[in-house]
Order: sequence, then structure tokens, then C-alpha cells
Amino acid sequence: MSALTDLSLAEMKAGLDARQFSAVELAQAHLDAMAANRHLNAFIVETPELALTQAKAVDDGTRSGPLAGIPLGIKDLFAVEGVQTTAGSNILKGFVPRYESSVTANLLRDGAVFLGKLNMDEFAMGSSNETSAFGRVISPWKAKGSDAELVPGGSSGGSAAAVSARLCAGATGTDTGGSIRQPAAFVGIAGIKPTYGRASRWGTIAFASSLDQAGPMARTVTDCALMLTSMCGFDAKDSTSLDIPVPDYAAGLTGSMKGKRVGIPVEYRLDGMDPEIAALWDQGIAWLKAEGAEIVSVSLPHTKYALPTYYIVAPAEASSNLARYDGVRYGNRVTPAGGNVHDMYAATRAAGFGKEVKRRIMIGTYVLSAGFYDAYYTQAQKVRALIARDFEAAFEKCDVLLTPTAPSPAFAFGAKADPLAMYLNDVFTVPASLAGLPAMSVPAGLSASGLPLGLQIIGRPLDEMGVLDAGLAIERAAGFSARP
Repeated sequence: MSALTDLSLAEMKAGLDARQFSAVELAQAHLDAMAANRHLNAFIVETPELALTQAKAVDDGTRSGPLAGIPLGIKDLFAVEGVQTTAGSNILKGFVPRYESSVTANLLRDGAVFLGKLNMDEFAMGSSNETSAFGRVISPWKAKGSDAELVPGGSSGGSAAAVSARLCAGATGTDTGGSIRQPAAFVGIAGIKPTYGRASRWGTIAFASSLDQAGPMARTVTDCALMLTSMCGFDAKDSTSLDIPVPDYAAGLTGSMKGKRVGIPVEYRLDGMDPEIAALWDQGIAWLKAEGAEIVSVSLPHTKYALPTYYIVAPAEASSNLARYDGVRYGNRVTPAGGNVHDMYAATRAAGFGKEVKRRIMIGTYVLSAGFYDAYYTQAQKVRALIARDFEAAFEKCDVLLTPTAPSPAFAFGAKADPLAMYLNDVFTVPASLAGLPAMSVPAGLSASGLPLGLQIIGRPLDEMGVLDAGLAIERAAGFSARP
């Protein structure tokens, strides 16, 4: 059955439709692959009984839909009814929701099969999947001539590793500052963050509410398009949800770049940029030009302020969102002997939150405090508006932007112990998040050490179709077929 796990999501869909294999056979092949690769620690909870029950219902005709029988992994940020949901944190260990997130409900409506909950950086705070309370996720990739274990990227590291290692056909991810795109680049898969508001946030554990957005991670652009149509849609339970039709992205894919203008932001040419990243970017430009696109230079003058702006806005929102975890209503509780309720709050949070989460809560509380609110948070929101305005001006000259996804290939565990060095992983992905724009990473090549490198496409608001088409053009030109 190993051949079944090598199929793309679209190929699995076609095979199921043609009855070349059953949904149960497909699910079992992936469950076997999961069992053989537990050393990657990609899953926090495996749900084999649920998966086989759902697959059997597809085979007997009681479940149907565009994704009927497709085995997916679910990032542990999405509530799945009756399945432990922890956001990778001890403070939610043992929490079993009695409700379904809107995104996973949409996937279930369309017949998907759930294999389990995927590991992640705690509360989506991290770029390497080293902050999970359930242990780090290991990338299925290794550099040439080295046995060093590499990070899969973060925070959707479990999703990235599972898709790349063929443990699931696709996976849900969330992207706050690059947490779909950066891990996708690190492990040689595709991942798209749609326009803010395209996918409902209801039932998805919050990190930074004005930035969080769900999206698919899969091995091809077409697979991402298939998942994206199912995941998106208006939801009255989410006040930021956009009440607009969702296109059939896969049906609309052409990959044509004729007559399209591709913008190259001059500010993304960073001093000291890795020569391999710069060369890949130039190659991507050449590919799109060969496909008929016009290449234009654009300026995003406030790009240099994006990272500090993000690391004020996101921790501020996190400190507010995470205040609900107090040991009273759900999750773990630590009650010190002879203590009062305030002691219980303090003990619960001290034991429940990890180091990086505590760091960001403290930063967020600081920038929201009375003496510093205007100096930091208010100023950051003003700069965020300027960053969004830069993109608006750039899109008057072009249809999509092309940039690198990450400033380096995947690195070894512990290589970036300095938090500031870790935060720099998001330097290319954060601006689009602050502006709420659709953006996608597509695998485009290998480094000299044999590790995947990705290119990022950024589009106008609601132009996921344009982003996917540019991604497909790069996918075809790159012909990326390397695997762990």
C-alpha cells in the first residue's frame, strides 16, 4: 500500500472516483505510514478508529463530497469534536472540545477523513517547532553527508513534516506571520495563506486575532487549491469572516502568466542575503518571464519596519487572548496548598505555559501597559497601516509579487537559540500577514546541501486565484520532484 501514499491528493481523489482502491485502503496505508514514522513526532494524537469509520462511510456511500475519502492531518489548533485539542500546550492537555471548528466542519462536510491532530509550536508561537509541550517535530529531510536532525519550520511543523513524509495527503495549517509558508518551504511542499477573513477563525485557538488565518498545506499547488475551496466560506460565528462567494480554485487553475505583471520588491534584497536564496529568486523571475509575464520593480518602503511591528502587535493580541487560560474553566489546574485564587492562577500559568509563550505574553503586556500603549502599540498599528498602503501602491503596477519564502534552508535544532535570530526567519512572510494578503510558498529548488528552498507569491486581496496560478507556473517550471 506504500504506493497509495505516494499519490498526490488530486490523484487519490481520481483513484477513489474510479474505484481503483477503497477509502479504507487509502486510510490504512496512511495509518501504516504514520506508525512507521512516529520518530518524527508529527502527531500529538492519532485517530485511527475515527479515520477508518469515516473511510468506511465513504465506501458504503453514506459520506460524499469533493474530498470524500481523502486522508488529512489536522493541526492541533483546530477544535475537533471528541478529540483532544491542546495547541501544543500543557495548559490545555486533556481538553476535549464538544464542538467542531468551522474549518474542520467544512472539511468533514466535504467527506475528508481525519487521521489525527498534528504537533505544533505552543499556541503557534515559534518558527521551528521546538516550543511544543509534546516534544519537537523532526523534519524528514537531512542535509547531504549529515545525520543532524533538522527543524521542519513552524508553527505548522507537524503539518509540514507529515505532508512531506507522506503521512497524510494534506494538512490544515495556520499562518499568523508565516507559519504555513515558512515550514512549507523548509520541507519542500506547497502552502497558501488566503486573504484574512476567507477562512473562519471560529473554533481555532487564537494567537493573534487580527493576523491568524487558516490555510492548506499539501504537496502540489493543485492539492492546495482543492483543500482551500473546502476550508473557506462565510461563517456568521466569526465577525471577521468575509461574506463573499468562494471560487472553485482547482477548476479555475490555468498556470498561465501571459499578460500578467510580476512585481519584484527592491526592499527584499537584504544585505547579506544568502547567495543561494538570491540565485533561486533570480531563477524564479526568469521562469515567470519565460511564461510570458512582465517583470516590474516595485517598492515597499516600510518593509524594514514589518518585523518589529509584528512583534509588537502579535504579542499584544496574544497576551489578551491567552488571559482566558487560568485553570478555572478548562485545561490543567495547579492548586498550591493554602493558596488563594490568585495563587492558583499564577501556579497554573507558570506550569502550563512554556518559555516562548511566557516571553510573548510579557512583551504583549508591556506594550499594552498604561505608560507604553501609545509609544509602542499605537505606533505599531500606524506603521501596519503604512505597510498595507505600500502593498496597495505596488499592486497598481503589478498583479502579484515574487519573493523568497525564507532567508535560509532548514537549520539544525538549537542553531537559533537567540529569540531575535529565530524571529528573523519570518522576515519575508510577515509583511503580507500584516496586510492581510493572500500568499503562497511553492517548492522551487534545492540548496547545495540538498535541502528544499521555496519561492513566495503575494497577491492582491481576495486574489487567491492569481496567487495559485503563479504558483502553478513556478511549480511546472521548477519541476520539483525531490523527496526526503
